[in-house]
Amino acid sequence: MKRIIFTPILALLSSTAFLTSCSEGRKPEASASLAPTELCLTDTLSNMVRIDTARLQQVTNQLQLVGRIALDEKKVFKVFPLVGGHVQSVKVELGDYVQKGQTLAVISSGEIAEFEQQRIASQSAQQVAQKNLEVAKDILTAGLISERELLAAQQEKKNADAEVQRLKQIYGIYSIGKGAEYVVKAPSAGFVVEKNINANMQIRSDNDTNIFTISSMNEIWVIANVFESDIFKIKEGYEAEVTTLSYPDKVFKGKTDRIFNVLDPETRTMKVRVRLDNPDFSLKPEMFANIRLQYPSDKQLLAVPSQSIVFDQSKNYVMVYRKRCDVEMREVHLYQTVGETTYLKSGLQEGESVISKYPLLVFNAAKSK
Repeated sequence: MKRIIFTPILALLSSTAFLTSCSEGRKPEASASLAPTELCLTDTLSNMVRIDTARLQQVTNQLQLVGRIALDEKKVFKVFPLVGGHVQSVKVELGDYVQKGQTLAVISSGEIAEFEQQRIASQSAQQVAQKNLEVAKDILTAGLISERELLAAQQEKKNADAEVQRLKQIYGIYSIGKGAEYVVKAPSAGFVVEKNINANMQIRSDNDTNIFTISSMNEIWVIANVFESDIFKIKEGYEAEVTTLSYPDKVFKGKTDRIFNVLDPETRTMKVRVRLDNPDFSLKPEMFANIRLQYPSDKQLLAVPSQSIVFDQSKNYVMVYRKRCDVEMREVHLYQTVGETTYLKSGLQEGESVISKYPLLVFNAAKSK
């Protein structure tokens, strides 16, 4: 709850510099005499203060949750070794930003050497098949062979072309470099968020452990825990404000976009996901997060700006403004404060105006009378 605390210094300033009592010579704008707590605002303060109107509106409730920052799984790419071999070099480190197609590591592989042999053999077979086809066409013209033999030569050429094309596709998939080198490339632009490979390692082709994980991180998830008693309050599309320990004064805004309708049997909590934009990459995976969800209720109450509330000696006050020489200090009873809005149980009527900027100056002067 935002409250403005009474200070003696501000009381002195307000009573001497910014406010004057109507009894000190300033004529009130109305002919009726003012109540003891009514004041006249000076011209200076009249230009400084802001006036807001108490309005009846639907109460917005707030739910406090805790959670952690997580990667957007749709933008996470795990890189696995397609072949086994010896790691010649690793070109990136954990946390580096890489472009799509950038080389991550180079691996020497016997499997790649076999592909290289197959490629050379297929190219040779293709050349032989091409020559045989040309000879068959010439001989057929001379009438020395049948068309069946020509068709056989054409089929041989097609088979050789298909084998060359197959190996070309394998080279594209495996990103094969020179000789027996297997080049590991980034499947997408993003940060290296996981790295399980080092130079001079031996890698097996049947190893199911990924060697790199790449994530763009321009969008991030917040996975929040919802207690069983609060599940009924949660819906998709609710506005969410997220703060972290790393940036305590910065508020990240997003919306709930998925509810995981399963309870953790140990913690008795349900997961809810908030999606956030992260254009400057300030949010990092596994950060601790505080989440405030705002959701509507079926209740309507008078609402005023939270800055208009003055807290003094366990009571809450507002400065009711009717005109410059008709300002009243009035006690109000609060229902709750959500963000920059405070909802009132009693103390004001709909349509009344309150001072929402520098109300403490006015309040201190009223108290000093």
